[in-house]
Amino acid sequence: MSHSVELEVGVSSPLGASVVGEGVNFAVYAPQAQHMSLCLFDSSGHSEILTLAMHMNEGGIWTLKVSPLKSGALYGFRADGEYAPEKGLFFNNHKLLLDPYARDLYGEFTWSERHYGQMPVGKLSQVNNAIDMPKSRVRELAPYTGKKPNHSWGKTVIYECHVVGATCRHPEIPKSLQGKFLGLSHPSFIEHLRTIGVTCLELLPIHAFISEQFLTAKGLQNYWGYNTLNFFTPHKEYLVNDDISEFQEMVAALHKADIEVILDVVYNHTAEAGTDGPILSLRGLDNLGYYRTVADKPQHYINDTGCGNTVNIDSPRSLQLVLDSLRYWVEVMGVDGFRFDLATILARNPNGFNQAHAFFQAINQDPVLSQVKLIAEPWDIGPGGYQLGAFPAPWREWNDKYRDTIRRFWKQEQGVIGELAKRLHGSFDLFEHNLRGPLNSINFITSHDGFTLADLVSYENKHNEANGEQNRDGHSDNHSFNCGVEGFTNDPQVSKLRLQQQKNMLLTLLLSKGVPMLSLGSEMAHSQGGNNNAYCQNNRTSWLAWKDSQFSHPLTRFIDDVLRIRKQFSIFKHRFFVHDNDPRYDVAWFTESGTNMQQDDWHQGDRQVLIYSLTDKHTNQALLIILNAGSEPVTCQLPNLDKGKWQLALTSIHPMSTQFVDKEHEIAAMSSWVFTANSEDLNHG
Repeated sequence: MSHSVELEVGVSSPLGASVVGEGVNFAVYAPQAQHMSLCLFDSSGHSEILTLAMHMNEGGIWTLKVSPLKSGALYGFRADGEYAPEKGLFFNNHKLLLDPYARDLYGEFTWSERHYGQMPVGKLSQVNNAIDMPKSRVRELAPYTGKKPNHSWGKTVIYECHVVGATCRHPEIPKSLQGKFLGLSHPSFIEHLRTIGVTCLELLPIHAFISEQFLTAKGLQNYWGYNTLNFFTPHKEYLVNDDISEFQEMVAALHKADIEVILDVVYNHTAEAGTDGPILSLRGLDNLGYYRTVADKPQHYINDTGCGNTVNIDSPRSLQLVLDSLRYWVEVMGVDGFRFDLATILARNPNGFNQAHAFFQAINQDPVLSQVKLIAEPWDIGPGGYQLGAFPAPWREWNDKYRDTIRRFWKQEQGVIGELAKRLHGSFDLFEHNLRGPLNSINFITSHDGFTLADLVSYENKHNEANGEQNRDGHSDNHSFNCGVEGFTNDPQVSKLRLQQQKNMLLTLLLSKGVPMLSLGSEMAHSQGGNNNAYCQNNRTSWLAWKDSQFSHPLTRFIDDVLRIRKQFSIFKHRFFVHDNDPRYDVAWFTESGTNMQQDDWHQGDRQVLIYSLTDKHTNQALLIILNAGSEPVTCQLPNLDKGKWQLALTSIHPMSTQFVDKEHEIAAMSSWVFTANSEDLNHG
């Protein structure tokens, strides 16, 4: 790049770096900065070749247009002003700052003392951190033009997935693509997803992130990615050729296979951590605007995330940053929706969670964002942070009450039958009060956070020693059941029971009303060796083993079998709760003797069998489900049919069968059964 450049004031919108003719317009928000500099680097990213003063515009936005300059140019910002942590001000001209709107990054982030504002404490650091910082890179991709699947929620089956863990050991994916975005779009992985009936891939965080310093000091790294550095850039380690268009390419391939892509996004905190954390981007531009601080004590952050800082969505510019990022990932990168980590944060006012928060209102009226899939993790660790059921339409929510109830039932905990029935039918007690339906519940039994499905039936205690925190991290109350032996065993009876229990929970999940979510590896009994908090385990603890052909594992086939049944019955697509006198659907509950459940039956504390039928009067279809969590077999009288016999469709203990069954049937201990019938009516008498 020639050092002979033409400089103009530039324009305030859009924020970030935009190619305009032969030049690039730069715009950054820093309302309390006294001076702002644009720093341009050579192609290696090592040499700062130009430092240019920017111009203050109305609204606190600094701008500069530089010509000639083109896509690929490397840059950063420096903000000068008062450095006074006790006032919540962290301006330090010696710190190179990432553009919050950078579409691309170049180079590596390296932890060092250079990133901190004062060394030693109390003395302003005058050390330039540029050598340890990635550089913002000018890059503009054309908007996404592929056709999106647009699956209805009633047809959606989510697979929660990690880019690396899913593909880095897959034998049919080329080494160069393993652990990359393009590995997820490889035909062999797409074929696997289609084999188990997945319609939606939910990716753990793929925004550019860094590992926390306390992890790197222990030789570990942040594997999950919940430590965001930039809200617009794909994580560079997931790229093959350092080209962000590979993400678009992945999305397009998945869309062609009729699979949607949802991103797990982290807008609740950033990698700048607490007050004593590094100055990397937002903190050095507008700390008091971007982060929540304690009233009258701006030197202290509010830490409702447990990660040191909390993004202040009440600030109009913070809200704009989040909305602009979301819109970019939909319009340019092509994604179909988002799962919001610690979503309660996004709707917090100083007085707590607000269902009418500007964040909800802005998304609801946005012509782009109001049309995508929106999923909340409906809690944070702040006051009143647990908000399951409180999000407005059209939001969906992770339902941890569903998760815990299913686990408690299958580990043989007594007294849960009544709550189990609520969870199986969409959790009306949580969602109906604000005019939402069963499809607002994202049902799951396992996720990235906690035991895998295989470990849930293999361990009763967490085994997180490898995380370097003396096994203090991770949840201790897992509602898990090890089937008689803690951890690995060669005992064939224990192994048989564990497989059966995994099938029981998968059948329960996939035949519940709501939107089912499978976690990575549930279809192949993936184990993390009892680690229920593998956030820092970027190794074989977290990576799928792919020992068998993707078609041969019994759980892979079982999931496919259950989802085939789910697709045949429209009640699972129905958007409303089924109540008495429903014109189309009927739900009935039975005792083991075939009679209707009465009030006393529901309150029978030792009852561990649940029997219910789902009838579609329009299609003359009936489904009978029997769940026996008890340790003894139970002889059940199947409910009367108006005509014909019940047909065994699926069970967790036998291979697939098409046999018709007699009215009386023995239900094995710790097993689940599905029967189907074509019937004009069930005789409930």
